Amino acid sequence: MAKAEQLKALISSHLKNDENRFVAIALQMAASEAKKGNSNLAREIRDLIDTSAKQSIKVVSISNDLSELVQHTDVAKDASSLIVSNEIWGKISRIVSEFHQSEKLKKHGLSNRRKILLAGPPGTGKTMTASVLAAKTGLPFYTVQIDRLVTKYLGETSAKLRQIFSMIRERPGVYLFDEFDAIATQRGLENEVGEMRRVLNSLLQFIEADESNSLIVAATNSLHSIDLALFRRFDDILSYEKPQKAEVVSLLQNRLGVFLGKYSLEKVASTANGLSHAEISQACDDAIKGAILSDQSKVTQKRLLDMVRDRKGAYSNLI
Repeated sequence: MAKAEQLKALISSHLKNDENRFVAIALQMAASEAKKGNSNLAREIRDLIDTSAKQSIKVVSISNDLSELVQHTDVAKDASSLIVSNEIWGKISRIVSEFHQSEKLKKHGLSNRRKILLAGPPGTGKTMTASVLAAKTGLPFYTVQIDRLVTKYLGETSAKLRQIFSMIRERPGVYLFDEFDAIATQRGLENEVGEMRRVLNSLLQFIEADESNSLIVAATNSLHSIDLALFRRFDDILSYEKPQKAEVVSLLQNRLGVFLGKYSLEKVASTANGLSHAEISQACDDAIKGAILSDQSKVTQKRLLDMVRDRKGAYSNLI
């Protein structure tokens, strides 16, 4: 059975509402039981933890001062809908693994990866990645509206940032700083004003000083616009690109589901070259709606190709 020290630590973490430590200790107990040959007990403990992580987490209401800037967002119900490269999936798994075993790392003077930068074109899976991280860690998911912070509260942005990081410290969660470009542009750019420089310096200080149990995730569409001083503040950087052919095929299969007809997706994937994950998903949704309204149980290849070409046409008109 578990050691007395582990039981006391487990009870202590529960009374302090320190869920990260509670889960870490429980996983240590499961590993200890597995080594002793109690595989059934070890599996039951891990199953209980997994079930708890998947359940809805009660979210404390956000204060009025921050309600316009921080929004609670539902987490991804199905991680398989995130179609990204194996390299990115490997980094996601590493972040989740380190989170669940953070106590083990602390014993050796190390910290889990908590400050993550996601960079890539729009619609390539950055927001979905943050949602998957929330689902796999069991943390609530919050989105910080950076663009609103800059446009509406310029002049008091530093004070608002202080409130946001107080929330990050007091309420563990996955915090996505969306449209990070709005505040993290290079300090040498000609159109920068003095206020923005002060805001960026404040943001740098808050990120560096943060030692909470939350995951801080920043998303940017343009890595080149990010101030170089920010890079060393992040524990990991995930770079996204528009999907390659194999990823497009997987995305089409996943999105169409039971509506997929019996035909090769190779031609469709080739036609979709250059579109983002979000644009391909939208083309699939449009094709499914067309099939439903035509009383068809499957999406035909022609209909799917038409919707993909329609998306490419809309995209080309914007560039």
